[in-house]
Amino acid sequence: MRLGVLDVGSNTVHLLVVDAHPGARPLPAHSHKVELRLAQLLDEAGAIDSEGVDKLIAVVREALQAAEDKGVEEMLPFATSAVREASNADDVLARVKDETGVELQVLAGAEEARLTFLAVRRWFGWSAGKLLVLDIGGGSLEIAYGMDEEPDAAVSLPLGAGRLTAGWLPGDPPAPDDVRALRRHVRTEIARTVGEFSRFGAPDHIVATSKTFKQLARIGGAARSAEGLYVQRDLKRQALESWVPKLADMTTAQRAALPGVSEGRANQLLAGALVAEGAMDLFGVETLEICPWALREGVILRRLDHMGTV
Repeated sequence: MRLGVLDVGSNTVHLLVVDAHPGARPLPAHSHKVELRLAQLLDEAGAIDSEGVDKLIAVVREALQAAEDKGVEEMLPFATSAVREASNADDVLARVKDETGVELQVLAGAEEARLTFLAVRRWFGWSAGKLLVLDIGGGSLEIAYGMDEEPDAAVSLPLGAGRLTAGWLPGDPPAPDDVRALRRHVRTEIARTVGEFSRFGAPDHIVATSKTFKQLARIGGAARSAEGLYVQRDLKRQALESWVPKLADMTTAQRAALPGVSEGRANQLLAGALVAEGAMDLFGVETLEICPWALREGVILRRLDHMGTV
């Protein structure tokens, strides 16, 4: 069947259309993406303002039209941290449903981590052994660890690249004191969770997903996306540590000129790099591998698993 996954994230609203059936890998058929940056449309009370909700509704309508055009049989709509943590989340969800007919499922942070972990496990298979999975989104950082398809530990921290940029790095380029303050904050938050994972022992394979990690790997020398999904791409901590001070000295426009860095994500790249560096350091990771599958694929795989049991 042809499935549509509508992902209302903190940075983008992304419709991914796939051809899928139980027991087979989902094959991408179409992608429709709009940068909305919901995480940066919150007012002082933590609510998504009316303009932001209007934009969200317009983008959801666009996605519905694209899904119809592509013959989507079933839609799987969900929202992550920006909607989850908005003080007016219930009102936003009600308006979206009333005006578009789409009922967004709000994923809890730990569920986000578990679904991403499922996608990574399916991509690498059982031979990967114990997996540690890191995922930096616009609003949160997800960490998951385990031997099976369901992780033994899964947490979500409010350390998304968009959220941190908006709250901690107002300058362009940011002030050195602001960068140091954010670095301390990131490492304090991550350090609180390390013990929860270390009690399970050392992982056999360490994997990262998300646009932030892909871009950091690319500027660190990994293969271009044009070279295909199946080329191994790694991010080395040594390379990342050498890039962090360079990124801190750059303007958004200068970062956007780096290989593999999109204009829309360039302003968030430093915050994302500080989170990636902190996580790799505190978890003792020298090299991690980039996985092309992440949350959207996890949602699809979970749906296909349910279809296979009916």
